[in-house]
Amino acid sequence: MDKTKSSLDSFLRIFCIALFAFLVLLVTWQVVTRFVFNAPSSFSEELAKYIFVWLALFGGAFVFGEKGHMAIEFIKDKFSEKTRYATEWFIEIITIAFATLVMIIGGIQLVLMTWSQTSASLGVPVGLLYFAVPLSGLFIVLYCVHHLYQLAKNNPQHR
Repeated sequence: MDKTKSSLDSFLRIFCIALFAFLVLLVTWQVVTRFVFNAPSSFSEELAKYIFVWLALFGGAFVFGEKGHMAIEFIKDKFSEKTRYATEWFIEIITIAFATLVMIIGGIQLVLMTWSQTSASLGVPVGLLYFAVPLSGLFIVLYCVHHLYQLAKNNPQHR
C-alpha cells in the first residue's frame, strides 16, 4: 500500500511540475507573440486554460494525498483519542463518497456529454479538458484508501 502511494506521489509530482513548466513557457510564448510580434498566438490561450485546469485538479489530488489541505485541527485535538480516530474515519469515508459520486461518476458523465464538442482553436474534444475531473477523483479515492489503511494500522484500540 505504501509503495502504491509512493508511486502515485512521484507520478503526480513529476506530472504537476511538467504541467507548470509547460504553462509558464506557453504563457510566455503568448505574451511574446502578442506584444513583441503583434500577432497573438491562436492556440496558446485556450491550451493554457486546459493546462491550468489539469494542474489545479491534479495538484489538489497530490496535496490531498500529502494531507496538506486546510484542516481545523484545534477542534479535533480536543477530542479523545477514540473520538479523533472515529472522526478521521468519518472524514475519509465522506471524502470517498464525494470523490466517487461527484468527481468520478459525475465527471465521467460530463466527459461523455462534452466529448462530441470540439474546442475552438485546438480542435480537440472538450471532454479532454473535463477528463481530469474523474481521473483526479480516482486519485483522491486511492489516497483516501491509503489514509484509511494507515488509520487501521495505528488504531488506538490495538495499542
